[in-house]
Amino acid sequence: MIVGVLIGEFAGGVQEAFDTVQLNGVSVPIAIGLIVMMWPVLTKVQYEALPGIFSTRRVWVQISISMFLNWIIGPLIMVGLAWATLPDLPTYRTGVILVGLARCIAMVMIWNQLAQGDGNYCAILVVINSILQIILYSPYALLFINVVGGNQQATFHISYGRVAVSVLIYLGIPLLAGVVTRYSIWFLFSKEFLNKKFLPIFSPLALLGLLYTIIVIFAYQGHHILHNLGPTFRVFVPLILYFIIMWTGAFGLVYYLTRRNYGGDSFFGYEMAVVQSFTAGSNNFELAIAVAIAVYGVGSDQALAATIGPLVEVPVLLSLTWVALFLHGKLRWRSRRTLSRGHSLNRQGKSDCLRGEDVE
Repeated sequence: MIVGVLIGEFAGGVQEAFDTVQLNGVSVPIAIGLIVMMWPVLTKVQYEALPGIFSTRRVWVQISISMFLNWIIGPLIMVGLAWATLPDLPTYRTGVILVGLARCIAMVMIWNQLAQGDGNYCAILVVINSILQIILYSPYALLFINVVGGNQQATFHISYGRVAVSVLIYLGIPLLAGVVTRYSIWFLFSKEFLNKKFLPIFSPLALLGLLYTIIVIFAYQGHHILHNLGPTFRVFVPLILYFIIMWTGAFGLVYYLTRRNYGGDSFFGYEMAVVQSFTAGSNNFELAIAVAIAVYGVGSDQALAATIGPLVEVPVLLSLTWVALFLHGKLRWRSRRTLSRGHSLNRQGKSDCLRGEDVE
């Protein structure tokens, strides 16, 4: 991030150079980083197991929870935080709201992988939220910016087509590349070669793509950040609060459901807490940036505020991956009912002790 800001400030004409070629309103260097970042993650998804997963009740429960968190709770919290913290900065407030309405799509796959969540369920929720994004983003934006926000400066309008193209680019391209790569290697060699030889070598490309994307994004807006420090730091506040509130709320909800044993021990657990928390706490900032640029212009306050989204999301959610891994070892992830049965069996001398992570 520091290297990116220094490049943006001292290497003249960086933003103009990046904007020479754009992909649906986002500069091609950033688009390349986002696609490369998701390609290895989507190659690891076990698509052959998805039909079996969709036949279970568990997946529909997880989808329902994700839809509730992403399309009811998330937008309302972001709008509330934007108005509470930026009442005197309407243009920046609009950019923040655009970020809040754009639900998870790209980096959530990286955070889920780093925090050791369930990759198959994460892919399912990302695809479903992406489809809903095509349907709901435009009416949500009109509602929260023009109606609720009472935007008198300009009437907000964005077409369904632009949203669909954005989702197609940033999910469709890496998804297709992941499917082709997975089954090509499987067909040419073997599944064992794919899992034990290819993926361990190929997977680090996602982290290299993440580092590259971070440098490019910060270089792209480094000059604007340093010369608009006041509004920039004001915009940090609602975004940081949003990411922490959404992540903590979703993680705590799944942990509570796990401990209450709703649906059985296999229904929730740590991996699903990671999937739900990062899906709820992450945003499709590439869509928000593209929309802000298309509607208000590349040099607008709205575009700057939307761009600040990933600048905040990256360090905050990266920190939360460490929090998740810490809580994995510190919290008891078996239900109280299971623990009660385990302790009872131990007292009777009929079973082995519970694993260390299941006892205080």
